[in-house]
Amino acid sequence: MRESRAGLADVARQAGVSPATASRVLTGSGPASATSRAAVLAAAERLGYRPHPVARQLASGSGTRVVFAVRDERADILRDPFVTRATTAIATALCPDGLGVSVRHLGLECAADLDELATDRGLAALVLAGHDRALLDALPPRLRGRTAVIGAGGTDVDSAAGVGALLSHLYVIGRRRIALISGPAWLAASAAPVAAYRELTRSAGLPARVVRGDFTSDRGRAAARAILRRWPDTDAIATVSDATALGALQALAALGIQVPDDVAVTGFDDVPLAGAVHPALSTATHPVEEIAAAAARRALGEVVPTTLFPSSPVLRATA
Repeated sequence: MRESRAGLADVARQAGVSPATASRVLTGSGPASATSRAAVLAAAERLGYRPHPVARQLASGSGTRVVFAVRDERADILRDPFVTRATTAIATALCPDGLGVSVRHLGLECAADLDELATDRGLAALVLAGHDRALLDALPPRLRGRTAVIGAGGTDVDSAAGVGALLSHLYVIGRRRIALISGPAWLAASAAPVAAYRELTRSAGLPARVVRGDFTSDRGRAAARAILRRWPDTDAIATVSDATALGALQALAALGIQVPDDVAVTGFDDVPLAGAVHPALSTATHPVEEIAAAAARRALGEVVPTTLFPSSPVLRATA
């Protein structure tokens, strides 16, 4: 049988004082006579009383959980592998502190949601993904100082290095008409891979071919078809998401285009499926769990020495 835990009411009863007095003594949050203080402390010692961490955090107003908020136009974004991996990592990082984690989807217009979170007494800190500069500039004052972002301007992956390495690889193996399926325009993190792509095309004298994506397979299929309609001589398609790359592979297969003989394809993220598909997807990997855990610690006020994490290519069969 599980041993019962002594509560505040038990301590107050043993000490012969009211629960309010016992609470003031145990939390150091108000006045109490020397006699009452001694009786409460003695009763707590006899009973082995330990304040529950959640109750202590509620009493101090420091919050009981970190909210991982993902801003995206997709309604099913919380099913995304990145979100599930990041959530697990945040929960693991917070467990020793007795803090929980909750996940929340925010639409692109989320000012009202942020105002609501700012007044939530259970909120210890906020980890935000999917932001842009305007959103950060408009954060409610009560969220400033306890919000960390995953992506540009916060705890981030060096996506320019990872995508840049894959683009350089495509160039080295002889691809000269490389198209890029980028991230959505509203996302701050979309800028770095596009910058890396434009640097390669400019320095190598290659044509620039950019089509916007949204990190989904559906958009990957549509974007690959659009690229081949507009630029039928394309010999490589680089993407900033494995899901997008997998969609592109499906579109190419449906069109009878051989990968990598006719068109090479690269992704980004190195999801488990990337190595399991045929042909296996060339992509870039990065430490998602470390990035998410660092963001959680940063949101809670810890000094995090690393805010830009490495990304490196994983070369397989598609390029």
